[in-house]
Amino acid sequence: MACNFFIVSATNWVQRKSETMKTTQTENEFLDMIAAQKRIIYKVCYIYAKDQDDLNDLFQETVLNLWKSYPHFRGDSKLTTWVYRIAMNTCITFLRRSNTRPQTIPMTAEVAGQFADEEGTASQRQELYKLINQLGKLERALILLWLEERSYQEMAEILGISKNNVAVKLNRVREKLKKMSNN
Repeated sequence: MACNFFIVSATNWVQRKSETMKTTQTENEFLDMIAAQKRIIYKVCYIYAKDQDDLNDLFQETVLNLWKSYPHFRGDSKLTTWVYRIAMNTCITFLRRSNTRPQTIPMTAEVAGQFADEEGTASQRQELYKLINQLGKLERALILLWLEERSYQEMAEILGISKNNVAVKLNRVREKLKKMSNN
């Protein structure tokens, strides 16, 4: 009888230890994924934020939603596609809740560091983001993905629209931005 008790106790201990190790491994994998995808998350949040506080809130909310969804990621799409999709949906939901039109925010050193290796000057980039913030939700998402040099197929997967629709809408958005920049 005592032998059975020790076997059951040892088995339970091994199972708990195994679950703890799996949890730790999952947490480490997630943190590595966030570190690798941090720029993408910041860019999406920056497009939809109206100020630095919103940017921080959106980033935290996106990371939380990624964490909640992480165990369910099956790998049917690329990791970046999945991250973009969650980040954009989080930001759009945030906008719906706040029911305000996003404004541009001054580029702080922290945010500027996220874009440090991109071409162009900070003032050109700020001007571009001002124009982008005047676009609709889908238009902003499209132009962001285009600026990230994503393929039309990847944009279609992220946004849930057809590849042809991506091409048509993207051409319209680029023309709209050209007209806006000339005004």
